[in-house]
Amino acid sequence: MSPVTLANVAERAGVTVPTASKVLNGRTDVSAATRARVLAAVAETGYRSRRAHGAARADDESGLIDLVISGVEGTWANRALSGVEFAANLVGLDVVVMVARPAVDRDWAARLVARRSSGAVLALVEPTSEQYAALAVARIPVVIMDPRTDPPAHVPSVGAGNWAGGRAAAQHLVDLGHRHLGVIAGAPNHLYGQARVDGFGSVLREHGLQVRECDVVHADWAYVGAVSAAIRLLERPDRPSAVFACSDNMALGALEAARRLGVRVPEELSVIGYDDAPEARWTTPQLTTIRQPVAEMGAAALRMLLRVRGGADPIVGDGHTPREELATRLVARGSTAPGPAVGEPHRTGKEEDG
Repeated sequence: MSPVTLANVAERAGVTVPTASKVLNGRTDVSAATRARVLAAVAETGYRSRRAHGAARADDESGLIDLVISGVEGTWANRALSGVEFAANLVGLDVVVMVARPAVDRDWAARLVARRSSGAVLALVEPTSEQYAALAVARIPVVIMDPRTDPPAHVPSVGAGNWAGGRAAAQHLVDLGHRHLGVIAGAPNHLYGQARVDGFGSVLREHGLQVRECDVVHADWAYVGAVSAAIRLLERPDRPSAVFACSDNMALGALEAARRLGVRVPEELSVIGYDDAPEARWTTPQLTTIRQPVAEMGAAALRMLLRVRGGADPIVGDGHTPREELATRLVARGSTAPGPAVGEPHRTGKEEDG
């Protein structure tokens, strides 16, 4: 079969060859609709530019690598950046940070192409199929850090043992004697969040327990949303004796909800988070959590990017793209304590006060 040419792409997109070339070189003097049509044609045809490989390598001597991240607020982003920068510094590279806010910035991939990036780590950024196509045709290697959805077969990724982390959280609470447990989950369509919930549930099933549908609330990873969600959970007469929040940010929301309702932590409610962010040690009581090695993930993603950028084939022998998964671990602090004795009813604080 004949190789796909730029003329084939232009014809499929309904544009001229020069216009298709402008899009694939990251030029901004084309409309968003035209850019979308050309990149969709690239994705559909699998077009690759022979010249782009040399262009993508041209900036290697600049000693720069890109970190594309959804935002720089919060300690997760800071730890991710520190890990990427540390690993890059060891090999004499500097890091350019590009913020790609999902709701307002859809042209970050075009900017990488326009300045001929020599490679990028993408953190909490989910490229569209068209953006993946633009990066692939420009031969810009990327590694996904903590992907939200399954990346394409040719894109390597680095993450953490989220399923195992969820299991560790459940095992800790079960070992403390808790039998009625609640979950504050993040966005339901995020791989890492669902893996934490699935791991948590697997331990409960092994012990003949389950999390009822009414004991699972969603807060989309937000502190404010977690406060509201946890209040709904804790206001019920049959509230859980322990709550697993799928991020420390949401666990802090659960602690605030308990404070507002007069529910004592950990005497009346155990709370466990996920991340081991610095804020976990600033609360009273300090937060029990699952440590996610964010900085180490950033460093591992940078090292993987350098291997791919150096010519290593991202597809391994069994046909699968490499995914490096770093271990998580339980960090027990003061927000968890033994649960109610078996057979003892778990009452709300109001009932106990009466």
